[in-house]
Amino acid sequence: MPQIRVIVADDHPLVLAGLRALLNGDPLMQVIAEAVDGQVALRLAIELKPDVLVLDLSMPGMNGVRVAQALRVQLPSCQILVVSVHEDRAYLRRLLEIGVSGYVLKRSAPQELIGAIRAVATGGKYLDPAIAGVIIGRGAPSGTLRSIDCSTELSVRETEVLQLAAAGYTNKEVSLQLRLGVKTIETYKARAMDKLGLDTRAELVRYAMVKGWLGGP
Repeated sequence: MPQIRVIVADDHPLVLAGLRALLNGDPLMQVIAEAVDGQVALRLAIELKPDVLVLDLSMPGMNGVRVAQALRVQLPSCQILVVSVHEDRAYLRRLLEIGVSGYVLKRSAPQELIGAIRAVATGGKYLDPAIAGVIIGRGAPSGTLRSIDCSTELSVRETEVLQLAAAGYTNKEVSLQLRLGVKTIETYKARAMDKLGLDTRAELVRYAMVKGWLGGP
């Protein structure tokens, strides 16, 4: 699996250093640039074309909302993951309308960010479980989330496989964690997805958000 190329943007150097150390410590991720200013973050993203931009909202020069708006137009292939202290529903709804791929609170555990980056880099959506309930089913932008039936029961093993898959782990990585063959993992995953009526990875991530799984597998 190719490395996920990430740009991190935050106006606090200590936060940037922590993000860089955390992400570069994951073998599937590489921080290719950093920015402490919104305009610089936008310029670097357009020039370097990362897979994911990890973006703070409170940026000098150009705030995170404006950066996200501009980047959606100028580089739609780049996934935007907002990392912020804000828990306000209006903020969250506005960002979803713009088209950001995910939202993680700064108070969350480090592994939350790793799982979020993995999810959005593969085309999924990610909302921090602490705030997912604020938006799911309560005035979300049209098309953002579809109705999901959570009443279907899965086996313990099917649940374990889907939790890891939703967090961005490949079938091979899941097989290593659960000490099962890759083909067995594929079977569990396919069977569980079929039970739930899920067809795509994005739908799986949305299901995981509703279930509150994405606080770390």
